[in-house]
Amino acid sequence: MSKRNLFYAQSGGVTPVINASAAGVIQTAKRYPDQIGKVLAGQNGILGALQENLIDTSKERSRAIEGLISTPGGAFGSCRYKLRSFSENRTEYERLIAVFEAHNIGYFLYNGGGDSADTCLKVSQISASMGFPIQAIHIPKTIDNDLPLTDNCPGFGSVAKYVAISTQEAAMDVASMCATSTKVFILEVMGRHAGWIAGASALAANERGDAPHIILFPEIAFDRDRFLKRVAECVERYGYCVIVASEGASTADGKLLSDQGERDAFGHAQLGGLAPLLAEMIRDALGYKYHWAVADYLQRAARHIASQTDVDQAFALGKAAVQAAVAGSNAVMPAIKRTSNRPYRWSIEPVPLSRVANREKKMPRRFITRDGFGITPQARAYFEPLIAGEAYPQYQRGLPRYTRLKQVLVPKRCPSWRKP
Repeated sequence: MSKRNLFYAQSGGVTPVINASAAGVIQTAKRYPDQIGKVLAGQNGILGALQENLIDTSKERSRAIEGLISTPGGAFGSCRYKLRSFSENRTEYERLIAVFEAHNIGYFLYNGGGDSADTCLKVSQISASMGFPIQAIHIPKTIDNDLPLTDNCPGFGSVAKYVAISTQEAAMDVASMCATSTKVFILEVMGRHAGWIAGASALAANERGDAPHIILFPEIAFDRDRFLKRVAECVERYGYCVIVASEGASTADGKLLSDQGERDAFGHAQLGGLAPLLAEMIRDALGYKYHWAVADYLQRAARHIASQTDVDQAFALGKAAVQAAVAGSNAVMPAIKRTSNRPYRWSIEPVPLSRVANREKKMPRRFITRDGFGITPQARAYFEPLIAGEAYPQYQRGLPRYTRLKQVLVPKRCPSWRKP
């Protein structure tokens, strides 16, 4: 097999450890000089390929690539762009082939979540549908932890750690003030259809009565009366109530409480504003003084408190993706397989991308308590290893020292592209 270049790109919402996967790809590719030429990173995801904005990672210092392991955000830029089907827009695929041919790209590694898996699957089909040799490997990433066929997803462990710590610390604050001030604190976290992040907040509780007292999961229909009754019971029993609410909480008829009526490129509802909505509900019905917060980007940008397990897995999956590509694989995703809880052990195995794209893995009912407001011991056993270990970045003048890349683009060889 002749030497070909490798295209790598990041897609969707970024995570505290997506750059660790990038480092895994770039560093591993150097070990295969006979099969892989350069690693060309797409600037802003798949758009980097369509617009022929290709970053030459060989122009970056080795020290900078190593620094990616402890740097948040998406070092090469990400995007939310839906690649339509062949029948809907063949010209997009013809454009990809033109760019791939011009830059001798034979490996396509796409780092993202469920929608990104769909894009990667479509690219993988170019070989059969359009006669161009390309090997497409999906590298899993999503803080939502909702990809199927993998025990967990890189990004989730660090966000789970951040949310659990934030819940624990905020609860201590509220407990200090509840006698004469705030009685209710609400933390809104991400999770459109799956409550993994909200569920992980329960790790903050070490003893009976510890916060969070109420967790709202997308998997459990929201019942206003039951919710308010539980809030009142907690305030009466503990003096305060801490609530962690997943943004995807919905009523029995499937209506999202926080649906703002807007849609993104993939048709997903724009969510937000659940915490203040719940706060007003509590104020109007119970009269308690409250505070609320929305973790939002903070939870997925908090590299300073990342899980070592998460960092290790993100890097390992980037490495495994390159190895799969060199071995001739196509349309697969390296997935994490848990082999033991105590001690925690895991391995990596490839799974068919066709069984990953456009599918979601929700919290199993056995992980949620019967009343729907907490997690079971089974869930705790699942979560705990994923937040284990601290992977602190280096600090300089009191702040984390994060890496910034030069992002040198290779010369363009194709005509300009405009979105159809």
